[in-house]
Amino acid sequence: MARVLIIEDDKNIAGLEKDYLEINDFKTKIIGEGIAGLKEALSGNYDLVIVDLMLPGIDGFDICKKIRDKLEIPIIIVSARTEDIDKVRGLGLGADDYMTKPFSPSELIARVKNQLARYERLLGKSKESSLIEINGITINKDSRKVWVNGVEKSFTTTEFDLLLFFSSNPDIVHSKAILFDRIWGEDDFGDIATVAVHVQKVRKKIEKDPANPKIIETIWGFGYRFNKY
Repeated sequence: MARVLIIEDDKNIAGLEKDYLEINDFKTKIIGEGIAGLKEALSGNYDLVIVDLMLPGIDGFDICKKIRDKLEIPIIIVSARTEDIDKVRGLGLGADDYMTKPFSPSELIARVKNQLARYERLLGKSKESSLIEINGITINKDSRKVWVNGVEKSFTTTEFDLLLFFSSNPDIVHSKAILFDRIWGEDDFGDIATVAVHVQKVRKKIEKDPANPKIIETIWGFGYRFNKY
C-alpha cells in the first residue's frame, strides 16, 4: 500500500485529499506546516508527496528543492497559484506535476496513480519491494528503518541486519553458526555467543513479551525460527 504525505495548511483541502486517497487504498498523513512537513518528507517513509506552495514556515518551492536534493520520490504541487511562472518554477525545482485549486478529487487520484506508476517504471521495479511487512513489523530496506505496530524503533546496524535476515527468511530454523556467518561474516573473529545476545536485543524491540517470544522462537538444540503468522 503506497504512502502519501500531504503538506497543506488548509484543513478542508487537506481533509478532502486525505479522504479520497484513503478511499482509494492509500495510506496518508497530513502536516500543516512547511518545516515539519519537510522533515517528515525526508524521513524516507513515503512514496509520494503532495505539497501546497503557500505554507507557514517555508514555502512549497523550498520543500520541493530540498526533497529533490535527497530523494527521487514523486512530488505533486497542488496550489491556488495559477500563473505559468509558478508552474515553471515548481517543475524546475523538482516537482513532477502541478495542479491548480480548485481541483477534481478524481483527477488528483488519477495523477497520484500515474506518478507512482511512472516512478516504478523508472526504477525498473516496484517501490513496494523495498518494504517488508510482517507480523505488524514494517521494514524499509532502503532507509533501514523499522516500525513495530506503527511505532518507529531504533535498531543498531547489526540488529537491523539480523531482523532483516530473519524476516526475509521466515518459518526456517537457522542455527547460531549460520546466523553468525550471514550477519557477522566468516572473517569476523567475534564469539558465536554474540548471536544470542543480539537475538534478545531484537526481541525486546519487536515482541509483546520478550520473555515469552512468539515471533523469534528458540528451537532448542537447533537455533532460531522467525515465525510468520
